[in-house]
Amino acid sequence: MQKIFRKPVIWLADRISSKPDSRLVFSSLSQLREDILKGKQEKGFLLSVQPEKARFIIFSDQHKGARDAADDFMPAADNYMCALDWYYAQDYTLVNLGDCEELWENTPGVVIEKNRLSLLEEAKFLQQDKYYRIFGNHDLEWNYAVPRMQFLKPLFGAKLKVHEGLILQFPYDGETYSILLTHGHQGDQRSDGNAFSKWFVAAIWTPIQRLLDIRMNTVSDSFDLVDRHNVVMYEWTLQYKNTFLISGHTHKPVFASLDHIDRLTKQLERAQQAGDTALAIRLKNDLAKREAEYAGKQFVKTMAQPTYFNTGCCCFDDGDITGIEISEGFIRLIKWEEGQRRVLEESPLYYVFEQLPA
Repeated sequence: MQKIFRKPVIWLADRISSKPDSRLVFSSLSQLREDILKGKQEKGFLLSVQPEKARFIIFSDQHKGARDAADDFMPAADNYMCALDWYYAQDYTLVNLGDCEELWENTPGVVIEKNRLSLLEEAKFLQQDKYYRIFGNHDLEWNYAVPRMQFLKPLFGAKLKVHEGLILQFPYDGETYSILLTHGHQGDQRSDGNAFSKWFVAAIWTPIQRLLDIRMNTVSDSFDLVDRHNVVMYEWTLQYKNTFLISGHTHKPVFASLDHIDRLTKQLERAQQAGDTALAIRLKNDLAKREAEYAGKQFVKTMAQPTYFNTGCCCFDDGDITGIEISEGFIRLIKWEEGQRRVLEESPLYYVFEQLPA
């Protein structure tokens, strides 16, 4: 039954919903960047950070739901709690980069009730002034004062603020390098204020998930769209000097403008050339898992400058979660698997800074 219904439902959603429009994406991201740089704190904060002192973990797309058959977060919930506990103990600042809660499928009250423990774990970071929350398209309600006051503040307290973005500025070698953090739905008409998409998920897709016990990453099922969206986000960064972008939304991890499957493929080739059999076997297993997760991926476009990163998501079917760390002068793509942290890729910040044109 799952195989019968999966393709037509995805086809219908893709057929009717809009595609990312580069003009709209560029305009929306540029306006957000300009507002934050001008000090409009209702849009987001501007933080000046020393590269060697930065300590951030950036997660997105938990899609915390009602703990039922339609809840994509449920398989990853324990893994996520392990990760939060570790980062709190290691004195990281937590950035939640949107779609933290699944409010297209569920009412806020139900989501808060069913995910109280993970929300309280996140709130611990805020109590230490080490928490930033960005809204996405599936939790857009948190951008408004009434639902935020009613549902989030009883757990997070009066300190809680929810923004559209955050800019980290790093001084290096006489220059300033900026990283814009935002969910990444801006300018994508299938997600940014699209009433049909929200209705389709709530009225059509969610009941089918519950009926057939189908749990999968709905946002990432049209992989040509996912790649196209990531490429558009990358191309936006090329308009500005010394500018990087970290987003979520697509559920597809990207490190330094190289997507995760490409990275695994290239790493496997190097391991085979070096005769490292053990590493090659592990990489083959990882690649098989992700190729199954991303089945149907149609094309990849190489991105030349290391200016775009994507957190992936915290709701993979196998319970894995991915995110971006910035710490100890490095930027890393990490994965948590069965409660264990693993670095998938890393680079010194100075290296990615130096790759940009003068």
